[in-house]
Amino acid sequence: MPWYRTQLPEYQSYKDLTFEIQVRTILQHAWTEMEHDIEYKSAAVIPASIRRKFIALAGLLEIADREFQALQEEDERLRQQARKSVQLGELTHVEITPDALKSYLDQKLGPDGRMTTWSYNFTANLLRQLGFETLSQVDECIAGYDDDQVSRALWGMRQGQLNRFEDTLLAAMSDIFIARHWWCKPGNPYWPKLFKERLERLKDASIEIGTYDPCRHKAERPGSVTNFL
Repeated sequence: MPWYRTQLPEYQSYKDLTFEIQVRTILQHAWTEMEHDIEYKSAAVIPASIRRKFIALAGLLEIADREFQALQEEDERLRQQARKSVQLGELTHVEITPDALKSYLDQKLGPDGRMTTWSYNFTANLLRQLGFETLSQVDECIAGYDDDQVSRALWGMRQGQLNRFEDTLLAAMSDIFIARHWWCKPGNPYWPKLFKERLERLKDASIEIGTYDPCRHKAERPGSVTNFL
């Protein structure tokens, strides 16, 4: 606590108290607990064979701890790289992930603070289900569409960012969107019927209905797709 709070009456009893704070990773904490149980709570001397295994395990945990830290740092590096690529319009190598998708949609359709992390996870998974791999395919798919116009044709008002995006995908893909959407499974006629009704309303509003198929429009790119997390 700040030093001046020790002047308050309720903290006088803690004024001269000295304490230690230990900051550890989860693996370090697990190791400490195990080490304490074996080294300090054992009544007998630890056999040499167990001690050798104990030391070997300590090394493995240290390696695992470093690797987890490296993964976390790499994840953050790739997120930053994806956001920069989106800002520059370099979408060919940007794989569809929730974070990359949010960066793209914030720039393309405008930010929407109401959207949750779960919503971007859901939409990224939906795009994968529809056959998309990179943001360049998504950008190609919805090019030429006015998301606000699509939204007003269907709802009479401007919907949230992700609703406008999915409605635009429906307009751009039509039957392909319906056939691959995970809600349109055989034996469940509700969603296919609903989507087809929306397509009819879009046609009535003179909005062009496309047949974009990401499986036939693979992004032309040298090498493999970069996995931006």
